[in-house]
Amino acid sequence: MRTAFTIAMRELGSYVRQPAGWIIVALYLLLTGLVFCSSTLVPGRPATLRDFFALSGWLLLPVVPAVSMRLMSEELRSGTIENLLTAPISSWSLVIGKYVGAMLFLLAMLLPTLVYPVLLWVWSAPAPALGPVISGYLCLALLGGIYLGIGLLASCLTANATLAFMMTLFAILGVLFAPSAADIAPAPLRPVLAGLSLSSRIGDFARGVLDTAHISLFALTALVLVVMSVAVMEVRRWR
Repeated sequence: MRTAFTIAMRELGSYVRQPAGWIIVALYLLLTGLVFCSSTLVPGRPATLRDFFALSGWLLLPVVPAVSMRLMSEELRSGTIENLLTAPISSWSLVIGKYVGAMLFLLAMLLPTLVYPVLLWVWSAPAPALGPVISGYLCLALLGGIYLGIGLLASCLTANATLAFMMTLFAILGVLFAPSAADIAPAPLRPVLAGLSLSSRIGDFARGVLDTAHISLFALTALVLVVMSVAVMEVRRWR
């Protein structure tokens, strides 16, 4: 655990020290600010962040691949992965450390958006309910965990950061468009595609519905993706 924590802190520090990390934060805040101003700050409408959270799957789409694309691909490209794999560091510690570091950066990126509910609580009458805000931010964290898991796996598979970005982007798009594909897919595939749908579950979180089935599914999906990434690194180690 100490090794994984050290790697996580090193990874988090790399985002803060590089201009790319701040550009990613600025991009996300720009997107969320536009959504907040256009869908929430509307005269006569109830003070709610439901639309903001309902669009969370799309707001994270251009951001998370940029966060995750260099997690492992940069190590593979530069050759430092050889030192990591031959050092007394387990693949679990390496992958979990990278994942936790990226997740901490993602959570830090979400912190400035807390100003949105604060503004509504100060200026709106009546103030928005606390429950949907809590469930909405929980959804953002869980969804970000899934997206980062996809990005981590893509980054483990290729030394090209741009290719890892594209793989992550299209994989997330595939998940987001799964409900639409279910309508035109062959009958045997429809239940599978419907099960991959995140949109309805995100909508439940946005309405303040805390369903343990949704939470378990999001967390388990992220865990499976991390385990798959560990398996890929184990294969590289034995090579």
